[in-house]
Amino acid sequence: MENLANKHIVIIGGNSGIGLQVKEICEAQGATVYAFSRSGEAGSTLDITSDFTTIDGLPEQIDGLVYCPGTINLKPFHRFSIADFQHDYEVNVLGAVKVLQACMKALKKSSSASVVLYSTVAVKTGLGFHASISSAKGAVEGLAKSLASEWAANKIRVNVVAPSLTDTPLANALLGTDDKKEASNKRHPLGRYGQASDIAAATVFLLSDGASWITGQVLNIDGGMSSLK
Repeated sequence: MENLANKHIVIIGGNSGIGLQVKEICEAQGATVYAFSRSGEAGSTLDITSDFTTIDGLPEQIDGLVYCPGTINLKPFHRFSIADFQHDYEVNVLGAVKVLQACMKALKKSSSASVVLYSTVAVKTGLGFHASISSAKGAVEGLAKSLASEWAANKIRVNVVAPSLTDTPLANALLGTDDKKEASNKRHPLGRYGQASDIAAATVFLLSDGASWITGQVLNIDGGMSSLK
């Protein structure tokens, strides 16, 4: 098991789902976690759709930053409004940009900082009804690779985890019945949809020193969906 003892980890969206799992694992491994969410249930309150340039309550040095907020808005392309695209971009991309800029100085004070962002299997695979979220998450992947290059000199690693359908509160509508769960299982080569613990484990690995030579990567944690038939 990776050891995060004495590391200062900031989690945006650490009150449920994947973010909560990451928070619990990091704390169990000895990290000091600074969790933020819109409700404030995780620790401190932060609305990532608001206009901010600083975040109150950050540590002076950040060794790990995880940005969890996301959206799931699936429907035929002709039914998407421009407002739908704008909302998905605001939450998934611009929220991350604001957080990254607010945390940049503290990340640079670490000797081995790690940033983890989230994408979706739909960016690589191409799935119908995913036009808005795929567009936003594709931008997240581009952002991560650019920052990985720009921040490499500061020893800040930036990586992306790209899950397939995962059992989180955000995905309740897609897994709300036994029939939906069974259909989701069948779509994945390994025979099951994801659990928050699957994604959290990959995230914690990327935060750890065990991933110290990994940056600019998109790690597909998707039961084989992005590469197998």
